[in-house]
Amino acid sequence: MSTKQTVNAGGSCLCGGVKYEVTGALRPIVYCHCDQCRKTSGHFVASTACSPEQLVLRADEDLRWYRSSASAQRGFCQRCGSSLFWRPEGKPYICIMAGTLTRPTALSASAHIYVHMASDYYSIDDGLPQYEDDYPATLTGISA
Repeated sequence: MSTKQTVNAGGSCLCGGVKYEVTGALRPIVYCHCDQCRKTSGHFVASTACSPEQLVLRADEDLRWYRSSASAQRGFCQRCGSSLFWRPEGKPYICIMAGTLTRPTALSASAHIYVHMASDYYSIDDGLPQYEDDYPATLTGISA
């Protein structure tokens, strides 16, 4: 269903205390409506993903990691609070919050996940596939 999209891009937090570069195949954007993503972003999250080797940190003095569950950590800037990354334990990818990428990204959205947790103030009506829980492994777009 989804195909990898190849980019050479950079990104950063709001204040520039965390800067990164990413090269190679990225997963198309997935919208996550889970409770944790809503609480860390103030809405639902739009993220892409890459292999950890593709992500190069250029400035990371302000990068901090928060263990948000037994199976994942969230990377954020301690200075400005920007949510930047989501890193699952034991998986061959790291998620990048799409809004932190410098435009243009050439990425497109592919699916909504955890739609049963979506808040009641918006509708999901863009025609993309919707999943009650996590998306099928085939949508990660990242090889093991």
